[in-house]
Amino acid sequence: MSRSIPLRSVQTIAVLAVTQLIGWGTTFDMLGVMGRVIAPDLGLPNEVVFGGLSIMMVVSALAGPTTGRLLARHGAARVLAASSIIFTIGLVLLSAAQGIVLYGLAWIAIGAGGAFGLSAPAYTAVVERAGPDSKRVIAILMLFTGLSSAIFWPILSQLNATVGWRMTFLICAALQFFVCLPLHVFALPKPIAFAADGSAAQETPVPLSPAGQRKAFLLIAAATTISTFVTFGVSPSLLEILRQSGASPALALQLGSARGVIGISARFLDMLLGRRGNPILSAAMGVSLMVSSFLMMLLIPPSTPLLVAFILLYGFGSGVMSVARALLPLALFSPREFGLQSARLSLPQNLANAIAPVVFTAILDRAGAGTAIATCAALAVVSLGFVLMLAAQVKVATREALPSPP
Repeated sequence: MSRSIPLRSVQTIAVLAVTQLIGWGTTFDMLGVMGRVIAPDLGLPNEVVFGGLSIMMVVSALAGPTTGRLLARHGAARVLAASSIIFTIGLVLLSAAQGIVLYGLAWIAIGAGGAFGLSAPAYTAVVERAGPDSKRVIAILMLFTGLSSAIFWPILSQLNATVGWRMTFLICAALQFFVCLPLHVFALPKPIAFAADGSAAQETPVPLSPAGQRKAFLLIAAATTISTFVTFGVSPSLLEILRQSGASPALALQLGSARGVIGISARFLDMLLGRRGNPILSAAMGVSLMVSSFLMMLLIPPSTPLLVAFILLYGFGSGVMSVARALLPLALFSPREFGLQSARLSLPQNLANAIAPVVFTAILDRAGAGTAIATCAALAVVSLGFVLMLAAQVKVATREALPSPP
């Protein structure tokens, strides 16, 4: 297979890389720099300010089914354009906030924009435009979006120091309206996934019956929701877990930073495999590495080499799984159904993202790192079980679809 990427796919990657970087950087990643800056001015505790992220995740989750229907009816470009407008409104409200009411309304708007503009709609835009090469294009796009905080944290910090936080949010709103909106409306290539008779868009990679498709969807939802619950729960508590496991503050910070780099580098795997990649196999490998990392922490006495090995296994496993979560619907459903199914999956996933940090922080503070790691291990084993059940279902369906020998 040629390793070259068609020009239209390059254009799709370029447009969506810019808009997704801005989308994540000016919303979800933004409070990492700005949260403790705006809290005193708003007269709100830090935990209330950071609660904006929970509002965003819950609203995005609840809007997921609606997003799926809009993607199926209108296509990704229009939905993405709507997200740019809604993000603009939310960020303008945020810049004008004087207290908790307008602040909460701003995050409700940003949550709706996230449902229409982050992850699933962008991946749907890829599927509509890249056809059989969608897996590789999505993996390449995820390499860029994984850098959003690294790019935007310094930018936001410098803007805040120069013009203040309210003007910073207005600049973020301008980026959404004057950069992302025109790119979504005018710069994306026309879709190619839907042939004139719709046949190409109706083809499914796996010959599943309607009942089989429902079962497969539930298995994907269970496996990905549990795995994302673990990764979103561990992320804000990772440094404390490492410190309680024997790492010095400096080593914990080094290992925590390395995890992000390892996670992004793991995304090269699906990019290199391209259309030959198997998202179900990737999911099984990713979750297996996560299980191994947690069990190792439970069974082996603490040491620096152990912590390094843990970060390597967990970082790579969670990175592989992040790509698999995006690609699993593409492995089982037709291109026409991809946006609908991906948006439906975002409902439980975003709810898990919203509550996971609170749950894991409570476990860590009340029961310690050992209990938190044991909880992660148990949940990862359950997630792996659902992935293996999905693999078995696909194997049986594929075998039954083969023509009988004469």
